[in-house]
Amino acid sequence: MRQVHATGLLLPALLAAQLAATSAQAAPGRGSDTGAAAASSPSATADADRGVTFHPEAVTTEGAVEIGGRSIAYRAVAGTLVVHPRGWDDAAARDEAGTAPKAEASMFYTAYFRNGAPDAGRPITFLFNGGPGSASLWLHMGAFGPRRVVTADAAHTPAAPYRVINNAFSLLDASDLVFIDAPATGFSRIAGKDKEKAFLGVDADAHAFTEFVKGFLSKYDRWNSPKYLFGESYGTPRAAVMTAMLAENSIELNGVILLSATLNFDLWADAPQFNPGTEEPYIVTLPSMAATAWYHDRISGGRPAELAPFLREVEQFALTDYAQALLAGSDLPPARRKAVAERLAHYTGLPVDYIEKADLRVNVGEFQRTLDEARGLSVGRLDTRFEGPQLDPLSKEADYDPQSAAIGSAYVTAFNDYARRTLKFGGERAFRPSFDVESDWAYSHRPPGAGQALPGMANVMPDLATAMKLNPRLRVLVTGGQFDLATPYFEGVYETRHLAIPADLRGNIEYRYYPSGHMVYANEASLKALHADVADFIQRTAGPAAGPAK
Repeated sequence: MRQVHATGLLLPALLAAQLAATSAQAAPGRGSDTGAAAASSPSATADADRGVTFHPEAVTTEGAVEIGGRSIAYRAVAGTLVVHPRGWDDAAARDEAGTAPKAEASMFYTAYFRNGAPDAGRPITFLFNGGPGSASLWLHMGAFGPRRVVTADAAHTPAAPYRVINNAFSLLDASDLVFIDAPATGFSRIAGKDKEKAFLGVDADAHAFTEFVKGFLSKYDRWNSPKYLFGESYGTPRAAVMTAMLAENSIELNGVILLSATLNFDLWADAPQFNPGTEEPYIVTLPSMAATAWYHDRISGGRPAELAPFLREVEQFALTDYAQALLAGSDLPPARRKAVAERLAHYTGLPVDYIEKADLRVNVGEFQRTLDEARGLSVGRLDTRFEGPQLDPLSKEADYDPQSAAIGSAYVTAFNDYARRTLKFGGERAFRPSFDVESDWAYSHRPPGAGQALPGMANVMPDLATAMKLNPRLRVLVTGGQFDLATPYFEGVYETRHLAIPADLRGNIEYRYYPSGHMVYANEASLKALHADVADFIQRTAGPAAGPAK
C-alpha cells in the first residue's frame, strides 16, 4: 500500500506574457473554498456542466512561448468543470430524503490553445499526474506547460525565490494541452453525500476523468480533434482505465503516453514482503537498483563504460537465474543461493551477507537505506541520483525521499505564484498539491468483462489490452527514467510485454527510457529528449487531417 507525498507520486505507506483576465462565469478566487453555487437555483442542474453545489468557471489570458526558436502565441483558460459519479441523475440531484446534495466534483484544469490553429486538425492532449491524490502541477511546471520552474539536477534546490522561465520544451508545438487536477486535489473539490466513495478509487477516479474529457470536448468543440492521454505515475493506470471507458463511450484515442508506468499493483516493490509468493516485484526492480549502483559507482570490479548494455545484462539475469532462484523458494540449493547472492551484490553494490539475510529479496526502502550506509546517506526513491542524510541512522528502510525534499517546494511555490499572477485564478483559495488517500482510496477494480470489482490490488492491464483490441490503430508510448525506484522502468516493459493482445498489435507499443528518474523532466537533457519523442509520436499518429505541426 502506498500513500501520496508532496510530489504527488506513489510513496511507501507510513508516507508567458500575461494580459488582463476575463471571466467566462463568476470571477473565481473569492468567497468559499469550494466555489459553491446557490443550490436553490432552478438552473443548477439544467446542463451537464452544472451541479447542485458547484458551478463551472473559466478565466482566459493570453501568452506566448518560444519553442525551437519560434514564438507560439496561445490562449490559456484556467477553470473548472463539474462532473458527477456513475449513476448521476439530473432529475434527482439530491438524496432520497431531498436534503443532502448527491456527490459531485469540481475539476480544475488549465488549457492551452495555440492561436490561429484549426481546431478540427489540431491534436489535443489531456495530461495528469497521479498519486493517487496528486494535483498535476508537476507535469505542468516541470514538463510541458509554457513556463517551467528551474531546479537543481541531482541536488537540493535553494529556497525561494525560484526561477520560472520560458519552457523551450513545452508540447504546445505539437498539441493543445489540458492539465487536469484530480478530484479533491489542486483547486479541484468534491462535495455531497458519500463524496469519498463517489470519487476516491481506481474506477471512480477514472470515471470522473472520463466524464471530464467528454465535457471538455463538448465545451470547447473539440470532438473531431486527434486525442491523446498523457499520464504519469498513478496517472498511467488511470489512463489505461480511461482508454477502455472512453472506448465504451465510442471515443477512440489516437494515442496514450505513459510516463513512469505501473499497471499491475502487485508489482509494486515498496513492501513486497507483505505479499509473499509474488516474486515479480523483485525481478522488475533489480535493473533500476543496478542502474543506481552504476550511477554511484558501486559496481564491484569497476563500473561498466556504458549503462544501456549493462542494463540489458541485468534484465537477462533478472528474468532467468534470479527469477528461477526466487521461484524455487526454500528448495533453492545453498550453493546456488550463494552464487545468486554474489551476483546480486555485484549488480547492486549491496553486501553479500546483507542480501543473504534478506533471503535474496531486498525491497526499495531497504536498498535506499543501505547502498550508501557508510556515509550515512539514503538515495532517492523517485530519482536515485539524489542523496540525503538519513533521518534515523538505526532505521531499517529509508524514511524520506531525498528528491521530493530537494525540489518539492520549488514546484509548489512556482505553481501557486503562476496560477494567481499569470493565469489570474485562485485568489484566496487553498491549492492542495496532494492529499492522503490511504484511508479512503478503493484499490479494487472491475476490469473489462468482469461482473464486479475484484478484491485486492488492481491490475489494469486488461483495460489497456481491451482498448487496443477495440481500436487496433491505437498507439502507446511507454516512457520512464532508468533511475526510478518508485515505478521501475523494467516494470513498464514487463507489463506491456504481458498484455493479452494479438502479435500484430505489439508493434503499436513503443518504448523510450532516459538517464533520469521518475520525474524524467527534472533532468533538462532528458526533458529535451522526452519532448522530442512525444512530439514526434503525436505528429506520426494524429492522422492525415492533422498534418505537420505549425
